[in-house]
Amino acid sequence: MRRTLLVLLEKEFRQFMRNAFMPKMVIVFPLLVMLVIPWVATMDVRHVGVSIVDNDHSEASRRIVEKIRSSDYFSLKSVTESYEAAYASLEEGDADVILSIPEHFERSLAGSSPRRIGVDVNGTNALKGALGSQYMVQIVRQALAELQQEQMPVVATDLFVVQNRYNPTLDYQHFMVPALMIILLVLICGFLPGINLVSEKEFGTIEQINVTPVSRFLFTLAKLIPYWIIGFVVLTLAMLLAWWVYGLVPAGSVGSVYLAAFFFILTMSGLGIIIANRSSTMQQTMFVMFFFIMIFVLMSGLLTPIESMPAWARAITYLLPPRYFVEVMRAVYLKGASIVELWPQYLALVGYAGLFNAVAALTYKKQS
Repeated sequence: MRRTLLVLLEKEFRQFMRNAFMPKMVIVFPLLVMLVIPWVATMDVRHVGVSIVDNDHSEASRRIVEKIRSSDYFSLKSVTESYEAAYASLEEGDADVILSIPEHFERSLAGSSPRRIGVDVNGTNALKGALGSQYMVQIVRQALAELQQEQMPVVATDLFVVQNRYNPTLDYQHFMVPALMIILLVLICGFLPGINLVSEKEFGTIEQINVTPVSRFLFTLAKLIPYWIIGFVVLTLAMLLAWWVYGLVPAGSVGSVYLAAFFFILTMSGLGIIIANRSSTMQQTMFVMFFFIMIFVLMSGLLTPIESMPAWARAITYLLPPRYFVEVMRAVYLKGASIVELWPQYLALVGYAGLFNAVAALTYKKQS
């Protein structure tokens, strides 16, 4: 059995290396994902276009304008007295927010009923509009607080002490990078084994295996082991890039990451083989795999928090293996959690790995 497995593995590695595309993709794809996506796929909103309608022309309004002009979160498009001109820039998409400062605004601050500043937001991009308006309110408050402090110095009393645990700078890249590692393993260890198996069906080479006494267990194992090894190579490369480019290293044990990755790689490769066993063409395999990938990305907490989903969606996420690996990766990377603390997630991954690989072996049917 050992000799048969070694011969099959040699055949799989030779077949992989002879492919002009696959070896290059295994190296180039993780590099592109880890070096590009964390910079472009971010939930931080910057350079929000602002058009200011200043009808006050006071020290307060000038302070607000300069505060916005110097902020990296905003891009000041115009300062005008005409609301119609500012609204035209909003309609054209040049501005995202209109800040309207009314007449006698600074004078009204000394009274009991100060005049209100208007903030009109372009809601086409809901996320940008919501965060842009929040940033605008904060920066206006800061400008007015600084002006009041200069005019009437008082001893400031801090009522709150805010500390951001596990991610002190609230850097979205620290949230995104572990998720990208998981996506890479889903694509490399789930997609490629299925494509490899179906391609043999289409080329007819699998018929040569079907007429041999090789058991379906050994055949399935030989198909999976190369991609298990490739998965660990890709994970190691991604972790090195996360450390080198973003300064992100696991706060916990690296062994905890690799152990969880081992079970997750088994799970994804088993899923890929199951889909390939039930597919006749490469197109069928790709469409089914893309369906699962979309579900994994959208519902496993990779990019959006599960807590924000409706109750029925949260219940479905317990059936998705990436959910447990996401929890392990973020807990180990950011919190420094150990295997003892994460044993339910590890147990779930072990169960899915055993189930999917057993089904993969059982659903492969030899035809002599």
